[in-house]
Amino acid sequence: MPTYPVKNLTTGEEKELHMSMKDYMTWKEENPDWDKDWSKGCAGAGEAGDWRDKMSKTHPGWKDVMSKVKEAPGYGMSTKHKDSYQW
Repeated sequence: MPTYPVKNLTTGEEKELHMSMKDYMTWKEENPDWDKDWSKGCAGAGEAGDWRDKMSKTHPGWKDVMSKVKEAPGYGMSTKHKDSYQW
């Protein structure tokens, strides 16, 4: 979920909003006294990086599950995509 640092143009109050871009655009229309606080940088996302690394680190056993995929019938036989993803 993106994080938006915002600042009240009238009072100078600052806060961070955690919402989707669509919700932020609606919020911005409903709150014209607020604007992005560009001194804090651009919107950030809490999820960054390779999902495979995250799953391996946060879910013990994920690596075991993925190693068993290769044993499944038909693994690697996809003709739909020439460069299909392989573990």
